[in-house]
Amino acid sequence: MSTAVVTGLGVVAPNGVGAGDYWAATLRGRSAIGRIDLFDVEDYPSRLGGVVTGFDAGNHLPSRLLPQTDRMTRFALAAADWAVADADIDRSALAATDLGVSTASASGGFAFGQKELEHLCADGPSHVSVYQSFAWFYAVNSGQISIRHDMRGPIGVLVADQAGGLDAIAHARRSVRKGAPLVLTGGMDSALSPYGLAALISSGMLSTADDPRHAYLPFDRKANGHVPGEGGAILTVEDGDRARERGAHVYGEIAGYAATFDPSPGSGRPGNLGRAVRAALADAGVGPDEVGVVFADAAGDADADRAEAEVIVDLFGPRGVPVTAPKTMTGRLYSGAGPLDVATALFALRDKVIPPTVNVVADYALDLVEAPRPLTASVALVLARGRQGFNSALVVRAPRKEN
Repeated sequence: MSTAVVTGLGVVAPNGVGAGDYWAATLRGRSAIGRIDLFDVEDYPSRLGGVVTGFDAGNHLPSRLLPQTDRMTRFALAAADWAVADADIDRSALAATDLGVSTASASGGFAFGQKELEHLCADGPSHVSVYQSFAWFYAVNSGQISIRHDMRGPIGVLVADQAGGLDAIAHARRSVRKGAPLVLTGGMDSALSPYGLAALISSGMLSTADDPRHAYLPFDRKANGHVPGEGGAILTVEDGDRARERGAHVYGEIAGYAATFDPSPGSGRPGNLGRAVRAALADAGVGPDEVGVVFADAAGDADADRAEAEVIVDLFGPRGVPVTAPKTMTGRLYSGAGPLDVATALFALRDKVIPPTVNVVADYALDLVEAPRPLTASVALVLARGRQGFNSALVVRAPRKEN
């Protein structure tokens, strides 16, 4: 069976716009969590977030696209452009129907939708943008990327909160295994608008702390919720044989994947994250002893953190594998979080260094990485979960050496 490898990366994150800037900031442990300044948050109980700065959509996209797109879609289009350029794709050798797009979104275009609803209420239906018909929708990133890059092959969107980003990458891998030579994939979200933040607060899962250093503390006994963020990553995923034949730079292989669903709360049955992890490792054909680092979901909720820590300890042993959560520098990016963690894992495998978790004092039997640490293994495990019981696990492997 053909392998699926990553040949291009595009990143938009609160602590770095562009893959290189993001990776450098992450290794330095630079947190971008602070007071949300996109609108007045004074009356909100949760005021902190990971806001993307230094991104001017007009510098990256044609002016005709700006009235059509929400902030998250502008991020996604720019990241897709960078992922395509990074992969150095020769389009002359590929038909449009050979190329696919698979992305994830947890919120859709909240800010765009809110703006048009305000126009509707204040001025009437004739003042609502025609682009409202699609700019708010979960699938809009896949659609806009496919139009911009003339990709008419397998197109899809996954909606499963944090886990959806990994699911989208797995769907791209599946498409490549079925014969698509190349798929753009990943996730991008931006829900930091008045309506979006209110919706997130209603979940009861956001931290209400005002000190950025103490607001998002996964696996810490002081954890009191998470901080929302925006952004994510887009990856170019190709057939491995084709990538090698054309001499492409390969970041690594999407080696294994599995997803499970938890039983309903109050059922008394255990969660199924552990099943997802074991199935993903089996899919990759690797054992726990081959995993060099786990990129944790890191919910920032005591019960969820405990459940994730128990899965990791049960499989790897107490402090048996390095665990990191770079999202402590960005906040949880929802569907963008998993793809960004996959990109980070690929950088870690390439440069043989594990990025840190910041501000956290682990309260479980985890080997939490608090400062950059050498990485000697060639396999990384990325975990993501979502509200309502979604679990996903994805295994990435460093490029195999040719004989």
